Amino acid sequence: MTPIDYAEDLRSTVTRVAPYLSGVPVAAITRKPAPGKWSTKEIIGHLVDSAANNHARFVRAQLQDDLIFPGYAQVEWVEAQRYQEAPWPDLAALWREYNLHIAHVIESMPDEVRLRVRPRHNLHEIAWQTLPPGVPATLDYFMRDYVAHLHHHLRQIDALIGGIYPTR
Repeated sequence: MTPIDYAEDLRSTVTRVAPYLSGVPVAAITRKPAPGKWSTKEIIGHLVDSAANNHARFVRAQLQDDLIFPGYAQVEWVEAQRYQEAPWPDLAALWREYNLHIAHVIESMPDEVRLRVRPRHNLHEIAWQTLPPGVPATLDYFMRDYVAHLHHHLRQIDALIGGIYPTR
């Protein structure tokens, strides 16, 4: 995939999935599959948190020589923001709009920045599909990983409520 491909994949996925999500009954989006597991609302909330953290990382990466970024306590963030109680239309819209902006950030990035090899990174700690320390990384890898992570969680939502995957 070229950067346009995965940015377009992100854009087309959220554009297709968001209207479907907005029509799902509240009982379905708030149902938890098991104790300690997230509901659809909480998964979308987690994806908003992922968007916020990775948006900042993608911008910062353009201004620094490494790919070292702080992590975040994902479960605690979901709990602290009480996504289960958040207004669903607002949460779904935030997820959609934030990801459309990230697609813009990806497309706007110069190739020399996106493809620059970075020997120093902590993608073994913060990426969804980790890279061992010492294996050089690119921002392109990390942004593709972000899109793959989003698809992973959309498949989880599909298992909970059905009808959103495959998105192509």
